[in-house]
Amino acid sequence: MELLTYVFLSFGSLFSIVDPFAAMPVFLGLVGHQSKVSQQRAALRAALTCFTVLGVFALFGGFLFRFFGITIPAFKVAGGILLFGVGLEMMRAHASETRASEEDLREGETKSDPGLIPLGIPLLSGPGAIATVMVLSGQAPDAAHRGAVVVSVALVSLVAFLLLRSATWTTRFLGQTGINIITRIMGLLLAAVAVQFVLDGAREAFPMLLGGVGPAAGTR
Repeated sequence: MELLTYVFLSFGSLFSIVDPFAAMPVFLGLVGHQSKVSQQRAALRAALTCFTVLGVFALFGGFLFRFFGITIPAFKVAGGILLFGVGLEMMRAHASETRASEEDLREGETKSDPGLIPLGIPLLSGPGAIATVMVLSGQAPDAAHRGAVVVSVALVSLVAFLLLRSATWTTRFLGQTGINIITRIMGLLLAAVAVQFVLDGAREAFPMLLGGVGPAAGTR
């Protein structure tokens, strides 16, 4: 039951930052003129790229922490600040350059495989998503919980694939207003997750100052 709860926690946090709804207009702008088969292939490559990148950081994030001498609390605070900025931009229904800059998108127009760049990297698996998965993996108490993070990465990637492959229909059904509303909701959730990361990191770094000795019970 605890593992299932951790999967839901990880899925919600990751889905908020990956936000495939916000990626759909970019997807259509890059491959919308291509055939259905080509669009499905681009969506599959983007989802597989997302799974591969985030899965690698979920599995080896702890090694990177040790290699660079970074503590989990420090990364939680840094990652929380980064995610909060992305969340604010999403609540304004603006495309955050932390996810993908204008240069990345323009370069994607000239790429023969936009499913890899910029859709897979950095739009779906950008710095914010990488920071999130590393924090979730870093605070996992054992291998089973780290596996739960990988499962959540797989679920988010699957949902991203399904949404991108049906981007034409979904965008037509929701309209730009609907997509903006969903993006704002995702941004609000992401901002809340970011604040929780900062609070947990500060509590772990300064337990006597903030009156705690570990991460909040809700983030275990």
